[in-house]
Amino acid sequence: MEANLVWTIGKRRRAEGGFIGADVILPQLAAKGGERRRIGLIVEGAPARAHAKVLSADGEEIGEITSGVPSPSLGKNVAMAYVRKGFNKRGTPLKVQVRNRIQEATVVKMPFVAANYHKI
Repeated sequence: MEANLVWTIGKRRRAEGGFIGADVILPQLAAKGGERRRIGLIVEGAPARAHAKVLSADGEEIGEITSGVPSPSLGKNVAMAYVRKGFNKRGTPLKVQVRNRIQEATVVKMPFVAANYHKI
């Protein structure tokens, strides 16, 4: 639920359960999600690395970076993070603490780069 990957669970499995993790996932589905959401970020300055803190615009800690790298395709630093519900809307300005420095970040849609392939 938090990672927005509900589409990977078939309709029958969602109705019947009986899969590994169903005891956690099915109550989250019924409650319309968990406490956190997975987001994509564009980070200004140095790239944010795993376990860096994500802060709201007013400095409150709201989540944690799971991974971050410089993107040669975009020419920007990108990162994925889990943040509290309510801070996952596209365009939301956030801050990231990277090596004791606070850097500006913006929530963006994932995937960061559109896939340019054709299904056969």
